[in-house]
Amino acid sequence: MTTILFLSNGHGEDLNASLIAHACQNLGAQVLALPMVGEGQAYRRLGIPIIAPTRSLPSGGIFYMNPWLLVRDVGGGLLALTWRQWQALRRVAATCDLLVAVGDGVPLGFARLSGRPYAAFIVSTSSYYEGELKLPGLTWWGLTAPRCLQVFTRDEFTAQQLQKRGMDKAVFAGYPIMDGLEPTGTFLDGDNQPVVALLPGSRLPEAEDNFQLLLGFCEQLFTLRPQVQVWAALVSGFTDELLMELAMQRGWRYQAGELRCPAGVVHCAWDRFVDILHASRVVVGMAGTAIEQAVGLGKPVIQIPGRGPQFTYRFAEAQMRLLGCSVQTVGRGVAGATELRLAAEWAVRAMENPDYRRQCQQNGWERVGRGGGALGIAQALYQLCRG
Repeated sequence: MTTILFLSNGHGEDLNASLIAHACQNLGAQVLALPMVGEGQAYRRLGIPIIAPTRSLPSGGIFYMNPWLLVRDVGGGLLALTWRQWQALRRVAATCDLLVAVGDGVPLGFARLSGRPYAAFIVSTSSYYEGELKLPGLTWWGLTAPRCLQVFTRDEFTAQQLQKRGMDKAVFAGYPIMDGLEPTGTFLDGDNQPVVALLPGSRLPEAEDNFQLLLGFCEQLFTLRPQVQVWAALVSGFTDELLMELAMQRGWRYQAGELRCPAGVVHCAWDRFVDILHASRVVVGMAGTAIEQAVGLGKPVIQIPGRGPQFTYRFAEAQMRLLGCSVQTVGRGVAGATELRLAAEWAVRAMENPDYRRQCQQNGWERVGRGGGALGIAQALYQLCRG
């Protein structure tokens, strides 16, 4: 049986890799995973075996945004974890027909040093960031090795840029994060008022601080546009007890999945992310992959910078360059009352501007793409193994 090992280093990278791996399983391949950052929950949800120890580290895999986070990662056991992962890779790689490095230069470096044939999906790199392709040295070293048989990009523009630089093996076969985003068909509770989606992120405790800022945004929004539905897509770490605590800190009330202030209500939902995203007219977010998915679905997105360590202004600004006109970032630091008011004003304008929303739909198709990416890449990987 064909065996494929996936290496990935981040939340979005794990999600992409797990979707491709699942598609490979459906084609008849055996798949294994080596998530290098975090617990690898995307793989675990699909029952994909993990070959090495995992651990959540402070940076979440994006310490390039703040070098101090690398120091904290080292203090949190990064070096020992990396060594154990390398030992596991050396044990398992020889039994695999193909390795797939998903992310940046780190999994690419592991793949090249393994001595085995591999493919790369450089999901964290795009020509849209700067208008031209700029690859770190480690990434280029991994991509140009003879054993690197195929390079997959996250968008067509990046593939074209690589091909112009002589890398004929670079292709765009789709972006897997847009797979599996079909709504359940269950409508959100409430009337026909326009829906605003809140995305505070998935990593606690940062997501708690993010959510507090988003509730401050809602206080401004309700004064400008009382006739609106607000739905927050939350991860399981937002327990009833935590939501009660957050409500008390703002003078709100929480009961039965609803956060209430004098001017309005925020509906809290778990496992309804896709339905909320499809129903929304505007998305207000402090996340990474989830915002990309919102843009891919044609939604206008407003970003509010937080304290971090991940969703800071630097991260939001880079994401705005990546995703184009669909995304607006309000403020250049941690949002205060003025920025929250401006964000609410922007949300109302986007909500009432059908021409801009149509522009966002076209931009989403170009920058992120539509579904089918996981199968497209899986079929190409399977052909590499057979070849």
